[in-house]
Amino acid sequence: MDPIALLPFIVIIGAMFLMTRSAKKKQRQAMQMRDQMQPGTGIRTIGGMYAVVKEIREDTVLLEIEPGTHALFAKNAIGAVLTDEEFDRITNGPEGEDFDVDTVVPDDASSLTESEETPSEAKLDLGKKPAADAGADAAKGSEKPEAEAAEADTAEAKDAKRDEDADSK
Repeated sequence: MDPIALLPFIVIIGAMFLMTRSAKKKQRQAMQMRDQMQPGTGIRTIGGMYAVVKEIREDTVLLEIEPGTHALFAKNAIGAVLTDEEFDRITNGPEGEDFDVDTVVPDDASSLTESEETPSEAKLDLGKKPAADAGADAAKGSEKPEAEAAEADTAEAKDAKRDEDADSK
């Protein structure tokens, strides 16, 4: 067999070896990072939640999300172990400022878009009308010839008969 024909296979195998090697290196680094955790250390989960480690178990970690609130997470859910300075900066804001927790957030956005100067528009009724009301509205506003109106009435009668047949089965 020609050695040049084997060259693409050798390149593919070499690339796979390099990719698995780098993946194993990242896994090893993540494991070392998780082993650095100690009770009292600030962490960030892979979901982006910041917490303080309270207790380390074999496969899980007990985290204190806020004072008095604890949650149990898998060790694999720890995304980063933070230094004390970095954790304080993130949780307390820049220069030790506390977050403004007195802000009231409305349940819907309508209060954000309406101004006090203009009255709000009447809400549209998007519900179905009963069949009797719909027929009366159609008769009032329609300018159809009588032949088309009679044809529509016949179609409605056929639909009603089909509905009755379906109900009786």
